[in-house]
Amino acid sequence: MSAAVRRVSIVGPGGAGKSTLARALGARTGLPVVHLDARHWSAGWVEPDRAEWRRTVEALVAEPAWILDGNYGGTLDVRLAASDTVVFLDLSPARCVWRAARRAWRYRGRSRPDMAPGCPEQFTWEFARWIWTYRRRRRPDVLRRLAALPPTTAVVHLRTPRAVARWLRVVPPAAGATP
Repeated sequence: MSAAVRRVSIVGPGGAGKSTLARALGARTGLPVVHLDARHWSAGWVEPDRAEWRRTVEALVAEPAWILDGNYGGTLDVRLAASDTVVFLDLSPARCVWRAARRAWRYRGRSRPDMAPGCPEQFTWEFARWIWTYRRRRRPDVLRRLAALPPTTAVVHLRTPRAVARWLRVVPPAAGATP
């Protein structure tokens, strides 16, 4: 990767490491990190209505530089159209379920740093099933959308933690930052 990244969307199943990668990429590039979970949810796990959420995402992508991590398929089109780089974390379902369960244990009873206050971490069978079936049910649509992006959008498809680490090492650091 030779060109500097300015507008990065990170997508993938729950537990894939989207927020972790966003923080590391933000530290390396100096770009502002926006965790979509923290913007989407309100205390008590209350969701905004669809139109309001879409307006929020449109305002976020209007900024000149950002790293957005999260799924939210209803606004994926907005984020992809505005991105110069899209990172798809396509890790195995077993690894993602394990990571999500481990995260739930680590933050049990409290909100994690990349989540809205008042939304304590939870791990339900429904969430585990969503992660487990992501590859079969949602991945094909994500891959189709990524294939349709213009050649000016860099698509980074990462399948293992080692590939994530390798890619992060080749992202140009911010001026004055140490890699």
